[in-house]
Amino acid sequence: MSYSWLPALLAEIAEVAGLEAALKLAESHGGTRMSIPARITSDEHELVQCVGREAADKICALYRQGTGSGRSCGINVLIPRGPTGAIADARRRLAKALAGGASAAEAARAAGMTERSAYRARARGRAEQDDKQGRLF
Repeated sequence: MSYSWLPALLAEIAEVAGLEAALKLAESHGGTRMSIPARITSDEHELVQCVGREAADKICALYRQGTGSGRSCGINVLIPRGPTGAIADARRRLAKALAGGASAAEAARAAGMTERSAYRARARGRAEQDDKQGRLF
């Protein structure tokens, strides 16, 4: 089955672990970086919690890399957002999470946006607070 309508990384994951796993990953971690280990040793790992053990093992196998000494290691990847909801709702969720004291990564996950968007929103909020005169337009 072709998953060409998905971002490349999610399409690769859908090919090996299934569409449901790719969409769950995009929904829960989209827009943020995630460490994908070479092998998962605990069912408490965030990848297993998100997509299930079988899918998590397949994702780890997909991105497992070898080192010069014959050992294997995982990688860090930026998970694309994929098909998500309306941007206005996402911005409101982002602002609410940041106002509640969430980190940029936590707020981005809660809102379905990128960490970069969270940093920009936080900077805009600080700039507005520092501006004592206000805006005319």
